[in-house]
Amino acid sequence: MAFMVKHVVGGQLKNLTGGLGEEKPEGEKTEAAAKGMTQEEFEEYQQQLEEEKREREANFAQKKAERATVRMHFRDKYRLPKNELDETQVQQAGDDVELPTELAKMIAEDNQEEAHKSSVLGQLSSIQNVDMDQLKDKAQATLEDLKSSAEKCSLM
Repeated sequence: MAFMVKHVVGGQLKNLTGGLGEEKPEGEKTEAAAKGMTQEEFEEYQQQLEEEKREREANFAQKKAERATVRMHFRDKYRLPKNELDETQVQQAGDDVELPTELAKMIAEDNQEEAHKSSVLGQLSSIQNVDMDQLKDKAQATLEDLKSSAEKCSLM
């Protein structure tokens, strides 16, 4: 009879108190023992897990900062509005973030192409049916003619 009362009232009482006085059954092991380790090994294992987690988070933050740097570069290049979130990510990574080497090479090549295109010869080469070698030869011949006529000039 006592068992029945305890069973009926005890379950209701635990629900009411939220199971505050709950004890582990005697057969239950600690976490370390359940994994087959001593307490010291378990603590060392937990420290290793935490260290690995910190390293992953640091690598992830670094990658996020690199991506933000790439986005900032393209925003600057194409004159798009800046994003403060990207700047914040780069600052959190510690300002030692650089563009990936492959992208930096591509950017350098693009800059060289743009510099070449902005020059006079670059503009002339963009015109179709222009023989650059022939044009250079004519320019040199004209320059030599001017030099020879300047030498013949009696006023100079």
